[in-house]
Amino acid sequence: MTEITATAASVDELRFRLQGGLHGPGDDYYEDSCTLFNTMIERRPRVVAECVTVDDVVAVLAFAGEHGLPIAVRAGGHSVAGRSLCDDGVVVDVRRIADVDIDVGRRLARVGGGAISSDVDRAAQVHGLATTGGRVSTTGTAGLTLGGGSGWLERKYGLACDNLVGAEMVTWDGRIVRASEDENRDLLWALRGGGGGFGVVTTLELALHPVGPEVFAGETLFPASRAGEVLRAFRDVMNKAPDELSLAYALATAPDDDTVPANLRGSAVVDVLGMWAGSMADGEQALAPIRALHPDADSFGPTAYADFQCSVDDPPGYRNYWTAENVVDLPDEAIDELVHRATDLPAGPSQLFIVAWGGAVPRFGHEHSPLAGRESRFVVHPLMMWQDPADDESNRAIARALRQAVQPWSTGAAYPNFLGEEGHTRMRSAYGTSAPRLAAVKRRWDPHDVFRTHQAISASGSL
Repeated sequence: MTEITATAASVDELRFRLQGGLHGPGDDYYEDSCTLFNTMIERRPRVVAECVTVDDVVAVLAFAGEHGLPIAVRAGGHSVAGRSLCDDGVVVDVRRIADVDIDVGRRLARVGGGAISSDVDRAAQVHGLATTGGRVSTTGTAGLTLGGGSGWLERKYGLACDNLVGAEMVTWDGRIVRASEDENRDLLWALRGGGGGFGVVTTLELALHPVGPEVFAGETLFPASRAGEVLRAFRDVMNKAPDELSLAYALATAPDDDTVPANLRGSAVVDVLGMWAGSMADGEQALAPIRALHPDADSFGPTAYADFQCSVDDPPGYRNYWTAENVVDLPDEAIDELVHRATDLPAGPSQLFIVAWGGAVPRFGHEHSPLAGRESRFVVHPLMMWQDPADDESNRAIARALRQAVQPWSTGAAYPNFLGEEGHTRMRSAYGTSAPRLAAVKRRWDPHDVFRTHQAISASGSL
């Protein structure tokens, strides 16, 4: 009884100290915080701490440490693996720490740990600037960046993590530290793709580049019967493309609405989509080989960059299973196998998404970032989304089969933000020879494994 009373008193004290709020089961904010993009994840923390300042984060970590409670960090985005929730612990919810300040002179964005991609895109576009953001506007900027950060500007300016020049973080014991090229360089290195398991990142500083306000962007649609032909053309174009061209290939179900030609509505389609980060005329020329295939629909043209960043947002409210494989290339044999296995994709939002790397991505080496596999020409990303729990295993099997189709051409690496809950071995492949160094950084900054937010990196060195 004494322990229960002491805990209740501590909860009341924490509630008093927080400028945000403290929420428990039945509270609307609590229930919202426990509803993730991936509805397969069902976890019930003891409390959700709504943090609006860094001091709030410090207070919550002290409370959790005092009572030996597990910690999860809830930031802006998808958390497909569900690591932003924990059972019977404390969720540090930083979604309200979301300010975005633009320093035009230094071309620098100072971004709160709870901001999402659209917050950053729109704030920077006022000044004709951008940084590599997610392809989905609701992606959390912190999670995107700390997990690598693939986006339309990656071939021109590098991944999101390559544009991380500074960060502020609260450690397990309540210290507020800064990571930059001048301070705690080992931590900055680890945060450039090594995940968020080192502390609670409350601020990111991201390099900005001249982009927009209009870019040459859009999508082209083809019937799925042309999947192999279009994928070969996509591969050939992107293997010799200038850095300014960033395209992706998707096999998916077209929406059943008037934005799609009548013959394609509600049916399986091929979508080649993306943008050109340069002049409109040069963009027209770069896309010409795709247009020469005579797509059934073609929306490429001058488009507001920030609007294009919202154009392919994934719908919430679905069960999700994601996986990925980095490949050295897509030879015809791999394309034939992918197209064959993609016939099993169910109707709906599930898709096979293939990102073209190259350009600036491989120019950042192991001393800059722990990410492995940057030499990959393509990232093959099956992502399954469905609603009926009875379909769980069949959808997982389809995704795994699509990934396995390209394993003979794998670089051995996997892009971490495209992975769901696949365990430490798969996640470790994202770091290759950098994994031991990451574990050493973890031991320095979180020696007691307080932040168990990563599938691979632990202070104990178990990888």
